[in-house]
Parts: sequence; structure tokens; C-alpha cells
Amino acid sequence: MAGLVHAHLREQGVTLKLKEGVMSFAHNQGRIVVTTSRNSTLECDLVVISVGIRPENRLAQEAGLELCEHGHIRITPAMATSDPDIFAIGDAVCVRDFVFGFPVNTALAGPANKQGRIAADNALGRRSVFRGTLGTSVVKVFDLTVAGTGMNEKSLRQKSIPYLVSYTHSGSHASYYPGSEIMSIKLLFSPGTGRILGAQIVGGSGVDKRIDVIATSIHAQMSVFHLEELELAYAPPYSSAKDPVNIAGFVAANMIRGDLETLNWHDLVSLDMNHHVLIDLRNPDELELSGTIPGSLHIPLHELRTHLPRFDRAKTYVPFCAAGLRGYIAHRILVQNGFRSKNLSGGYKTYLGAQDKIMEESASTKLWLSE
Repeated sequence: MAGLVHAHLREQGVTLKLKEGVMSFAHNQGRIVVTTSRNSTLECDLVVISVGIRPENRLAQEAGLELCEHGHIRITPAMATSDPDIFAIGDAVCVRDFVFGFPVNTALAGPANKQGRIAADNALGRRSVFRGTLGTSVVKVFDLTVAGTGMNEKSLRQKSIPYLVSYTHSGSHASYYPGSEIMSIKLLFSPGTGRILGAQIVGGSGVDKRIDVIATSIHAQMSVFHLEELELAYAPPYSSAKDPVNIAGFVAANMIRGDLETLNWHDLVSLDMNHHVLIDLRNPDELELSGTIPGSLHIPLHELRTHLPRFDRAKTYVPFCAAGLRGYIAHRILVQNGFRSKNLSGGYKTYLGAQDKIMEESASTKLWLSE
């Protein structure tokens, strides 16, 4: 998902220096000189340092209040500190993650305002509780909107929580109505139950609306099966008959039901090409425009059935298209004809977003193998 944002930043003329730390700053004739970990130097007029935040907890320390691991003020669900006569809210407090209840700190205005209302209720004798935060956020990056809610993949891995992930790419509204923009949705959910754990969305218009729908669904402890059923406002200027949120639900539910088995982009790095065959299902003009995944066979979807007699049943086939729909259809054709198949989640668009990361991990894997 970050790769999609990287690509847009570069389109806007921004140079990205990824995995290159800042070592020092110096001045040269009124300009700032930045030296990086790769011994390159950059001259600039302005430096903005964004390296996270620390809680302003001096008053809490002086009052002897209990603090969390990273210095945030420990509070109860009623927003009371370790001193029941003192309440604390906002960026400096440690609260609960809504999904699993882990301690987190979220520097966002929305949760802080809600905490203020809850603290006031309890200070004046009314019983109110803060049930936790989803960290729902949205940001504008040039012409892109980037949003997220709930748990992310990194946090789930760190806490050894089992999860599944799906990538879908849908139009912001009906494609035949002018101005439709593709939005990419990454949905994280529990195996078996399909409980929604988190989501990220990158796209143009309508991203904020969809992330709010998913945030509401998590708050209501809904599953991906509910996303399939949600009846959302539709008219061609605003959505499609199958809203992007519905599409994300369809794909996730298909995975849980066993109608779809997927590979994710990072699985490509370690894929044994002696036992797997990538099939690009797109039309020739699409390949000419954007290229393909190295080592792939090119078989347009409408020709797939004619090639089946020559396929090797000992191998696993990985069909993919631009965004996933044709890949799903090909997966069903292959499985129903007795072949092993895994669909590349999110298709070529997801691969393009992660291409830099795939090349990076492939290089690391080759280096490790050579050693």
C-alpha cells in the first residue's frame, strides 16, 4: 500500500530516499547540508523532521502518577489515572486498542475529544467508559487519499495473531460515469470467523467514506460476511451497484469459504518456479502498456480453456490479471478442471505497488543463498 503512495509521490516530482538514514546536518553558505547513511549529501533550504512523538508527562511524573512502558499516563476506561481524583486524556495517555485490548497510544483529535467527554462525565458522577481506539485516520497526499483503521499487518505479526489479507482494486463509482478513480483496499480479517481486524485504502474520491464504513463495521464487531450484505447508497456518480466495500467482502468471504486460494505479493519472492507457473491473463495491449511479472506465461483469459490439455497437473498455477477479477475466474476454471491453483491477490496492480519491495527482498534472498 505504501508502494502506491511512493509511485504517486514520484509522479509529482518528489525524490524518495528510502532505507537511507540521516546521519548529520551542517550549514554551507546559508543552506543546510544533510549527510545520509549511504554517504550522500543533500543541500536544501528547509528540513522537516518527523520521527514520532513523546508524551509530555512532566506534570504526571511530579504528581506520582503511574506511567506505561513508553511514558504515557496509565488510565482506567473511565479516564481516571492511578490517583482516582485525577483524570487524563489525549496524546499523553495510554489507552486500549479496540480490536484486541492491547495498550496503545493514539495521537488523534477524534479519540481525544471523546475521552474529554467521558472524563467530564465521570468527574461529575456519571458512569462512562472509553472502549478503545481503532486509530482511524486519513491524509491527503497530493491527489491521493490514504486512510487506515484498526490493526495493521505489522502489529498482527508482532503479536502472533493469525490473520488473512485480501487486496481489491475497485472504481470509486460506476465506470461509465465520468471521473471514476481506482481505490485499492487492503482488508485484514480472522481465518474461520471472518472478523474484520483492520483495513487500509489508497485512492482518490470516496476513500474517506469507505474507511468510515469499515471502521463502523469493526466497532460493531462485524465480519467480512456482513460486508457482503451491507446496503450502501448507490447512484452512478457516487458508487457502483457493488460498492468497493462489498467487493472487499466478497473476496474475503470467498477465501474463507474455500472458493479462492491466494498468494500475496511477498510470496512471489520465495516461489519455486520449478513447481509453480505464473499466468498473465490480460490482453496484449495491457502488457504492452505496463509490462508483466518476469517469468510469466501470457494466456488471455478467453483462451485459457484451449490451453488446459497442455498443462502439467503436477504443477501449481498462479493466474493473475490487472486487479483480480479475471484471476479469480481463471482460478475457478483451473480448480474445476482438476488443477492446483492459487490466485495472486490484487493482481498486477498490487504487484506494481510492491515491486520495489519484491526486488529488495529478492536481492536479499539471493545474497543469503549465495552465502
